[in-house]
Amino acid sequence: MGELVGEPGGAGEPSSPELRSIADLFVSRYGSAVRLAYLLTGSQAIAEDLVQDSFIRLHGVWDRIQHPSAYLRATVVNAARAYHRRARRERDHFPDLVVEAVSPETPMILDALSALPYRQRAALVLRFYEDRPEREIAEALGCRPATVRSLVRRGLANLSKVIER
Repeated sequence: MGELVGEPGGAGEPSSPELRSIADLFVSRYGSAVRLAYLLTGSQAIAEDLVQDSFIRLHGVWDRIQHPSAYLRATVVNAARAYHRRARRERDHFPDLVVEAVSPETPMILDALSALPYRQRAALVLRFYEDRPEREIAEALGCRPATVRSLVRRGLANLSKVIER
């Protein structure tokens, strides 16, 4: 997230009168940030932890950012990516100790999404759940818009294979 500008377009940006503090952002965006993190991780508890951490990071740079909602969204996406990297390293180093069982209560679509590579999952969630344009998704994932199109296309193809099983 190199620069601390973020992308415009999120609800309640600094220019709007209702968003004057991080507390206002928390009230207006916490629920949607947790839903985004939940879709990216498949765990409510982990999603809540990642969003809390994201708000802490945001608090540290609050006075330097122009678009807090976009910065929060990118921070949540990056936190979910880091979570998956850590989990993969743990599985590789301690295969007998790490179990990622899927709960029977987990909705089918979350099971299917969890089977996808992280970048494909993130691209699909940002595109279809968050309804974000390719440019914003590319910035959140640190890639080009053409890569986003490819990730979405491959993600949808892989998702249909997983669901057909």
